[in-house]
Amino acid sequence: MPTTNQQLIVSALNEAKRGLEALLSDPIQIKRIEQAADVMISALKKDGKILSCGNGGSLCDAMHFAEELSGRYRLNRAPIAAMALADPSHMSCVGNDYGYDLVFSRFVGAIGKKGDVLLGISTSGTSKNIVLAAQAAKERGMKVVVLTGKVNTPLENIADVTVVTPAGRFADRVQELHIKVIHILIELIEKGVEKTRIAEE
Repeated sequence: MPTTNQQLIVSALNEAKRGLEALLSDPIQIKRIEQAADVMISALKKDGKILSCGNGGSLCDAMHFAEELSGRYRLNRAPIAAMALADPSHMSCVGNDYGYDLVFSRFVGAIGKKGDVLLGISTSGTSKNIVLAAQAAKERGMKVVVLTGKVNTPLENIADVTVVTPAGRFADRVQELHIKVIHILIELIEKGVEKTRIAEE
């Protein structure tokens, strides 16, 4: 007989499996992932950059997304212009002087420009600081891509492309699918930029 902990492990893996299967069987979300990559690749081809942001685990995902692009994912290639809005000095300054709701929108206002893309990650789709960052990005002529775990959210109403990954009762299941989507986006971007570079040589 499996132990109680083993039962918990199997239950957790099965829940994650159901979430992945739900995403796999949703052609709308599959298309949106492709659209999100296309938006980012188009910006990069025109010398734009990708900014990413999130809270808690989603900020860690935003940082992972950016470092794989500016660093290396699977291909040996030139660095790709991506940056997570995660400078602790900026966040503590703005949080102290203006409030945490503005930590990302102030950053977008400082370095975002027309032709850039903002990737906002929020499992709820309602995080106020991500919503304000998305609004600031749109005001600057940027495209906005968001990853959420729920439909019909304030972020979805602002974004150019929204990928929704409902995956269970808790945010961690949503985040597990977000990191899968992020890895796919990185792979698509890396290949898209590499094709452009080869074609220009």
